[in-house]
Amino acid sequence: MITPPQTPWTVPADGSFRLEQARCAPPDEAPGGKAARKALKKQVKRLDDLQRRLYADDRHSVLMIFQAMDAAGKDSTIRAVFSGVNPAAFQVTSFKKPSANELDQDFLWRTTRALPQRGRIGVFNRSYYEEVLVVRVHPEYLGAQKLPPDAVPGDLDELWTQRYRSIVEHERHLARNGTVVLKFWLNVSRGEQKRRFLRRLDVPEKNWKFNAGDVAERNHWPAYMAAYEDALRHTSKPWAPWFAIPADDKPLMRLTVARIVVETLESMGLRYPEVGDAERARFDEMRRLLENE
Repeated sequence: MITPPQTPWTVPADGSFRLEQARCAPPDEAPGGKAARKALKKQVKRLDDLQRRLYADDRHSVLMIFQAMDAAGKDSTIRAVFSGVNPAAFQVTSFKKPSANELDQDFLWRTTRALPQRGRIGVFNRSYYEEVLVVRVHPEYLGAQKLPPDAVPGDLDELWTQRYRSIVEHERHLARNGTVVLKFWLNVSRGEQKRRFLRRLDVPEKNWKFNAGDVAERNHWPAYMAAYEDALRHTSKPWAPWFAIPADDKPLMRLTVARIVVETLESMGLRYPEVGDAERARFDEMRRLLENE
């Protein structure tokens, strides 16, 4: 199984992660917006070549999971980082409120159906982690899941622990079978989220993004931060690491994500399939046929 490279943003796999260790603002030495955008273009170009190799190599798939508070920049980051890839071998799946059919299945079912095939890159915009984030902050949502009585412990902390265990086992199974899992938490500050919400109200072209429910969720900010801390602490593993990405500076956030993706793909030993002697002889025959038409 492939272990993604360690980076300054990797959440430790030993359970020691604490929220105060994660940055929202960029480091002092970080490049400015113009330099970050220029550097991103180089990473996007490199990613295009690596995706071609991944597709031709056809031994692995890559799954990238993006989780964040509202207005952190998930959509724009996915769009910017993957702007140069071939859509024929790339897929994005966004997970919103579960449907009635999805609620009749286990909590991993709807995402399992969307996993990328070998040779492809798949992106989950939100994921099964909603079950230990939003549902933890709003445990009343468990009622719609129609779980049997013995599946819901009296102490809900035990339920979240069980779900962490299911997620870790699921991701380890994926890694054993050739899927490289990268998980990005875009860590936006409460103050920056407020600024972005106000911009959605002030700029007509952004009005459509505004959702009053998102503002209401700000009242649960401490509960969400506690849920994120526990989720990252329990489920960041060497074979499926979390990356806590500073999200207050969007150009730097996108560049940081792109660099991690490129570095991971470069570490995978991707190569174009080699052609054997018998096939080369067949090529020579086909060349003669084509040239003599």
